[in-house]
Amino acid sequence: MKTHAGFTLIELMTTLVVSTTLISIAIPSLSSLYQAYRADSAIRTIRSTLQLARNSAISYGSRVTACPLLEGACTQDWRIGITIFIDRGDPNTIDGSDQVLLTTDRFHQGDNVTYNRSAVRFQPDGLASGTNGTLRYCPGSVSSEHSKAVIINQAGKIRFSKDSNIRCN
Repeated sequence: MKTHAGFTLIELMTTLVVSTTLISIAIPSLSSLYQAYRADSAIRTIRSTLQLARNSAISYGSRVTACPLLEGACTQDWRIGITIFIDRGDPNTIDGSDQVLLTTDRFHQGDNVTYNRSAVRFQPDGLASGTNGTLRYCPGSVSSEHSKAVIINQAGKIRFSKDSNIRCN
C-alpha cells in the first residue's frame, strides 16, 4: 500500500479561512500604523526644513523664505513640498538674485498640509517677520487622529504642537 504525504482538502480550506481572517483583521491596523508613521516622518521633515531656513537666514545675514513654490512664486498648496531660498528680491518669488537652498519632496498625495500663510520668512536676526502660525499635517483626511503640527512663533522658534486634536481645515 502506498502512502501519500500532503494535506487534505479540508486542512487546506481550514488554513485558508484562518489566514484570510487574520489578514482581514491586520490590514486596517497596518493602514493606521502607516498613517501614523507618515505623519511623524512628514512633520519632522517640515520642522527640520524650517529650522534650516531660520539657521540659513542667520548664517547668510539675509531674508530666507520657506514656501511651496509653483512657477517661481509661493502658493498656498503646501502639499507640493517646501522650497527654501535666499529672498533678496521681491518677497515670495524667485528672481535672478535669489538662491535656492533646498527643495523637499512632495508630500503624500492623499494627505493635507495647511498653513495660514503662503510662506514663512525669516529675517537675518532669525525672527519670523509676521509669518508666524501653525503648519498642520493631516494624513488621509482633515480630521485624522494621527495629525501633527509645527508652531512657528514671532521670534522664529519652531516647535512641535502638543495639541492632540489637530484639524487641517
